[in-house]
Amino acid sequence: MAAATWSWLLAPFLLLHWASAGAGGGAGGAGAGLSGPAVFTSSFLVRFRRGVDNAFAHDVADKYGFDNLGPLVGADGHEYHFKHRTLPHARSRRSLTHTRALKSHPAVHTAVQQPGFKRVKRGLRPAVPAIHGMKFDLKVGEGNRIDEEPTDPYFPMQWYLKNTGQNGGKVRLDLNVQAAWAQGITGKNVTTAIMDDGVDYMHPDLKFNYNAEASYDFSSNDPFPYPRYTDDWFNSHGTRCAGEVAAARDNGICGVGVAYDSKIAGIRMLDQPYMTDLIEANSMGHEPHKIHIYSASWGPTDDGKTVDGPRNATMRAIVQGVNEGRNGLGNIYVWASGDGGEEDDCNCDGYAASMWTISINSAINDGQNAHYDESCSSTLASTFSNGAKDPNTGVATTDLYGKCTTTHSGTSAAAPEAAGVFALALEANPQLTWRDIQHLTVLTSKRNSLFDAKNRFHWTMNGVGLEFNHLFGFGVLDAGAMVTLSKQWHAVPPRYHCEAGELTQPQAIVMGRSLFWEIKTDACKGTDTEVNYLEHVQAVISANASRRGDLELFLTSPMGTKSMILSRRANDDDHRDGFTKWPFMTTHSWGEYPQGTWKLEARFNSPQTRHGNLLEWSLVLHGTKEAPYRTLHPSSPHSKLAIVKKAHEDKKMK
Repeated sequence: MAAATWSWLLAPFLLLHWASAGAGGGAGGAGAGLSGPAVFTSSFLVRFRRGVDNAFAHDVADKYGFDNLGPLVGADGHEYHFKHRTLPHARSRRSLTHTRALKSHPAVHTAVQQPGFKRVKRGLRPAVPAIHGMKFDLKVGEGNRIDEEPTDPYFPMQWYLKNTGQNGGKVRLDLNVQAAWAQGITGKNVTTAIMDDGVDYMHPDLKFNYNAEASYDFSSNDPFPYPRYTDDWFNSHGTRCAGEVAAARDNGICGVGVAYDSKIAGIRMLDQPYMTDLIEANSMGHEPHKIHIYSASWGPTDDGKTVDGPRNATMRAIVQGVNEGRNGLGNIYVWASGDGGEEDDCNCDGYAASMWTISINSAINDGQNAHYDESCSSTLASTFSNGAKDPNTGVATTDLYGKCTTTHSGTSAAAPEAAGVFALALEANPQLTWRDIQHLTVLTSKRNSLFDAKNRFHWTMNGVGLEFNHLFGFGVLDAGAMVTLSKQWHAVPPRYHCEAGELTQPQAIVMGRSLFWEIKTDACKGTDTEVNYLEHVQAVISANASRRGDLELFLTSPMGTKSMILSRRANDDDHRDGFTKWPFMTTHSWGEYPQGTWKLEARFNSPQTRHGNLLEWSLVLHGTKEAPYRTLHPSSPHSKLAIVKKAHEDKKMK
């Protein structure tokens, strides 16, 4: 990465300290995703006055009855995660006694007991049981020829890999993985970490593709991330996700992974009563040079009223991952966009809405959005979840204890499929950066047959000819097209972060009409952070409302692209917290020119009278000074690459 990278990463990072700037003040506020009274765990963040080694931290921890769980990512030995041996995992009051004991040590600067918060798995739980008992032939299939179809018994049910119209699906509405496999690309030498409730690494369809060196259990603090047993198989989530990525081919067991020669690492971190910032941070920063892709199929509660995102240490780990991971190329973080349906908005989820993650939505086998799909302007692309009617037309994959299932679903199922496609791209070109993967996603995803079942959101063309949809982003991933373009890809130019302007004079939002604010910008022209070609755009907004869920926000670019950055959320009856410096993000203006007037529209969508105020708005532009595709040669004049490149060339000639 360019030397300037850290500065443009760190500047927006300072905007995103969710714990201090999120809705409701972050931890503890209703807007921050904690319902009911505050909860405090037995974990402590201990900050030393100087950088210390692990042995020193261990001695300090032991002296006061703690276990040292190791240093925090990116803290240069100044910060450590301590866990008390006898304190309960969750209690309603802080333990001042233990905090004071730690702070009494002359080398300790501060000690902070960690609040707990909820994180939930994203997956529709079917009413019918999974098909755990279907027999499979344990004999290894003959050959492993990439020009033939896999012989795995569940492959005919994996319609998202090859859609032949099974169960009423639309023919060829799939990930087009066989076009990638036919090029000899199967995910070799790429590791995807499944951050979840554990992985059954002894499963016969996974064990030979399991990367033990890159795995860890942050729930139990040991190197064996095996799922905890429950009678209802609740902790099958991570194993199912893992099989989508890297289930082996032609071994007579279950189905086949998108990148069946890739490796999977298990990071068990989702199986405890309450999550903490330190567990999340350590998970997202674990072995960043051994892990290429991190796949997350979880997030804040999808209840349509939560506004929440990563806390300080977690955000720092993600920033360091994209900045330094993969030996400077950047880790790829793939996020399920959410299962809150039309009553939620994934721009209220700070993980899915982050520009450092790739947010993935889902479609079902006939091209409709699933009923649980959330919509938002930060979604980059889509893959697939369950089929249309029959619960057994879900995603066929591995299950606990050597079994198989055909009922995995939700956007939980969509994110690992995307991770598998990205693993194929990284094998095709190991030098791709985290930003290259996002550009490739935009340029090779297809509209195909995707459509909004309720006819709310239509396919729209942005100012440089890229089609997008508020539900599906830039379309469904196309593995064959992504691999082909990856092979000829040239790294995109350096990215800059332009603070394009702000308005801080509060103004009332009046019921029955829209409030418009405008910022005119030259996009930092003539400075070191000049942006001429957009990637992500953030509208950092503070607002309050008598009912937050009835507030809608729209951002219109100088080229006329209108993004709904906040939709109505019927369940959100907050009247106290509102939004405080919340960074709403849109990808819809990708490739556009940012110079000119940006318009923010705020309005209420409610039959009842509402009132509120737009308090402040900062416009933050992220993109490149140089045209990103100037050195690439499109294979077809009708490709998205050709269309955008021509638009950029035409602009320069004016």
